[in-house]
Amino acid sequence: MFHGFLHGLIIVGKTNTPEIGILPTTESHLLGPCKNPWNTGHSTGGSSGGSAAAVASGMVPFAHANDGGGSIRIPASCCGLFGLKPTRARNPLGPDMGDMMCGFVAEHCVSRSVRDSAALLDATAGPDIGDPYFAPPQERPFRDEVGADPGTLRIAFMAESPLEGEVHKDCVDAVHDAAKLCASLGHEVTEANIEVNAEMINQAFMAIYSAGGAAMYIEGMAVQTGKTPTKEQFEPLTWALYQLGKEVKATDFQLAETYLQQVSRHIARLMVDYDVWLTPTLAKPPVELGWLDSPEDNPMLGMIRAAEYAMFTPICNFTGQPAMSVPLMWNEDGLPIGTHFIGRFGDEATLFRLAAQLEQARPWSGKRPPVSA
Repeated sequence: MFHGFLHGLIIVGKTNTPEIGILPTTESHLLGPCKNPWNTGHSTGGSSGGSAAAVASGMVPFAHANDGGGSIRIPASCCGLFGLKPTRARNPLGPDMGDMMCGFVAEHCVSRSVRDSAALLDATAGPDIGDPYFAPPQERPFRDEVGADPGTLRIAFMAESPLEGEVHKDCVDAVHDAAKLCASLGHEVTEANIEVNAEMINQAFMAIYSAGGAAMYIEGMAVQTGKTPTKEQFEPLTWALYQLGKEVKATDFQLAETYLQQVSRHIARLMVDYDVWLTPTLAKPPVELGWLDSPEDNPMLGMIRAAEYAMFTPICNFTGQPAMSVPLMWNEDGLPIGTHFIGRFGDEATLFRLAAQLEQARPWSGKRPPVSA
């Protein structure tokens, strides 16, 4: 994101995050809960929840966010913002890293407008010296896609999870509402499902996520500080994931990566028949603060609940596809319900064109939460 300095961006400050970005909520023991501007008893999502609260409340027009399992799209959904996760390696991770967690992690922002998201991606995208790989170059600036005619898109939608768990009625309704809106704009909309092995995907994802987190954050910090990590330094969930990650064998890690690559090829073949796939962003409306807590006697509770809550977004982290959460609906309680649009690998252009069309058809920038700057 430091490329932005060359384009006149000014860093305002550091916002709240969950400990080492694990959970889809922002309630660290150290910094306390980040409160949703639409209802302060509810979560902002995470891990970029502080960024989302700052943008939703009007403090800044957009804010940095990164996404290793949904951490751009989840807070965007919770806070009524636009959040696009770019294609794997669209933004570089240099100068110190080539990728993070086998390419799960992507860098970008949460924003109030589609235009700002596209303009910022133009400022930061592109390969860096020494990158292990990079995304297919775009045909023209992303800013030029905003307002461009998307044509007639083939859009598949599903409201049921391809993994496991139930989806709240509000989130199902949001998908059906978005599908109707897309059809009214002239797109070909079809209901379809993705058939995958949920148990195998969850096991493979957690092997890479836990081992990658243990290596990058805990062991990495130990190397940098020269201090041995201890249980007292971390929240219960963080320490439990660290212990889990250390138990993952190198062979298991490699097999997990290979399996997720196989699933990625399967999903890519499904995308041949469709330009965009539409799903819920989350399986529930923004949850109440505290729902994702992990007590000492059950340290994995937060992660178990997180898997139920954010069951749609992690798929695009291991496939590398671009995906966006678009704020098209608010429920009867006044809470935002994002809808999730998935593009083909390397095709942010189509998502930006569609997002701009949706923004024009159902503007959201004028909506302001009760708590505003």
